[in-house]
Amino acid sequence: MTGKSAGMACGDDQPMSLSIAELSRRSLEIFRELVDTYVETGEPVGSRTLSRRLQTPLSPATIRNIMADLEEAGLLYAPHTSAGRLPTDEGLRLFVHGLLEVGDLSEEDRLYLNQLSENSGQSVDRVLEKATSLLSGLSQCAGLVMAPKTDAPLKHIEFVHLTPGRALVVLISEDGVVENRLIDVPKGITPSILTEATNYLSTRLTGRTLSQAKNTIHEELNHFQAHLNDLAAKVVEAGLAVWAGGDQASSLIIKGQSHLLQGVTEMADLEQIRQLFQVLDTKEALHQLLDASIKGDGVQIFIGSDNNLFKLSGCSMVVSPYHNSRHEIVGAIGVIGPARMNYGKIIPLVDYTAKMVGRLMGAGI
Repeated sequence: MTGKSAGMACGDDQPMSLSIAELSRRSLEIFRELVDTYVETGEPVGSRTLSRRLQTPLSPATIRNIMADLEEAGLLYAPHTSAGRLPTDEGLRLFVHGLLEVGDLSEEDRLYLNQLSENSGQSVDRVLEKATSLLSGLSQCAGLVMAPKTDAPLKHIEFVHLTPGRALVVLISEDGVVENRLIDVPKGITPSILTEATNYLSTRLTGRTLSQAKNTIHEELNHFQAHLNDLAAKVVEAGLAVWAGGDQASSLIIKGQSHLLQGVTEMADLEQIRQLFQVLDTKEALHQLLDASIKGDGVQIFIGSDNNLFKLSGCSMVVSPYHNSRHEIVGAIGVIGPARMNYGKIIPLVDYTAKMVGRLMGAGI
């Protein structure tokens, strides 16, 4: 598939100043080959290298003249240490959204990502962590996912005895999300006490969100107004504690930051990556960007100076939203990597992973 794929959106805040139609056939061929070579090597590309790679025979002098025109148009620039050229952020955007050939997902990658289907019955967080790790490994970038808010009305809650001092809390929301959390409970808890705690919370939580009900429940427990066995009250408190924060903003999971260091040798590049790590550690700006990205649909791409987050780090983000059982967008998953990442491979990886996560969400995991 050539050019912008279906559902693929640009993360730019400003339109590109040059269009594909304004470039000649020879300029397009040279520009495409230069960017392809840069993505492969990460090095500035010279006219002699291009003359050997181009299908159309052109002399290095002719190529240099065309490269000079592309540089004047703002698509290329010359690092001071080399006579070769590199694409600018604007050049990469033009390439990704106008010239990129997005390939199909390989069967090997598809089978690798299908490991997610083996996670039936696990918590949402565990599945999302696995999806992020798989995506990071295949893309050789940092994987990230914005987990959905868990403050949906509840359909079912249950405490299940596991071992002395340990129990499982099972919550199923009305949108089909299943969450399982382990909690510590007093030794000597019997099945009947767990049933008592289950019945107590079921009457107060079913059809309501945790944030709507937990203050009332805490007040009852604190003032001994709840008709509960003391041990059952402790089980209820433990269950509420493990869900504390469930009504807060969506959580952010990041995996594989070490991939960003692969192949980085120049001090300037290391400084850029260090600055990106600082952003990833704070998470706030990244969370805001992901939150904004889910307002769109399909794969979205943010390149370099598209966003203040990546202006200093020289990195890019490819991200796609995923849906719950009601086909509502509830989160986003994607990767962050160098601006010269292999977009043709990574775009279908992100797209497929987002759709698989959405299917698991729809099935209640």
